[in-house]
Amino acid sequence: MTDYSEEQRNELEALESIYPDSFTVLSEKPTTFTITVTSEAGENDETVQTTLKFTYREKYPDETPLYEIVSQENLEGNDVMDIIKLLEQQAEENLGMVMIFTLVSAVQEKLNEIVDQIKTRREEEKKQKEIEAEEEEKQRFHGTPVTIENFLNWKAKFDAELLEIKRKKMKEEEQAGKNKLSGKQLFEMDHNLDTSDIQFLEE
Repeated sequence: MTDYSEEQRNELEALESIYPDSFTVLSEKPTTFTITVTSEAGENDETVQTTLKFTYREKYPDETPLYEIVSQENLEGNDVMDIIKLLEQQAEENLGMVMIFTLVSAVQEKLNEIVDQIKTRREEEKKQKEIEAEEEEKQRFHGTPVTIENFLNWKAKFDAELLEIKRKKMKEEEQAGKNKLSGKQLFEMDHNLDTSDIQFLEE
C-alpha cells in the first residue's frame, strides 16, 4: 500500500531545497503551499511572474493536486488561461508520480516563451511604426502623384481663380476710371491747357 503522506513529505522537502526563495507553506492539513515562478529577464529586464498555489489531495500522487494561480505580473488574460491548461495537461500526464517540480518547470518554460513573445511583439510594433513613419516621409516628399485627371481638375480651378482675379481688377479699374480722366479727355474738356505750355516757353 502506498504511503501517500510519506511521498508528499519527501516531495515538500525536495521543493524547499529547489525553491528556497519562492516556496511558502500555507497550511499543513491539507498540505497547501505556493511557489512563485519568474521568467528569465526579457527586454529592459522585464519579467513575467506568477505565483502558483498547490494543495495535496489525500491520495496524491495517485490523484492530481489542486492548483490555482493566486497572483501574476505582466501576464495577459489569455496567458493565464494557457498556463491553467498547461497545468491540467501536465498533471494528467504525470499521474501516479510526484509532479510539482514537473508542473513548475513547465510553467517556467511557458513564462520564458511569453517573455520572448512580448519581445517579438514589441519588435514587430517598432518595425511597423518605422515602416509607417517611412511611408509618411515618402508621402511628404512625393506629394500627390500627378494624373491627367487631377491635373485637369487643378487646371480648371487655377483658371477659374485667374479669371476671378482679372474680373476683380477690371471692376476696380472701371470704378477708378469713372473718376479718373485720361490726358486726352482732360485736353478736350479744358481748352486753357492748349496754351499752358506755350506760356511757360514765353516766360
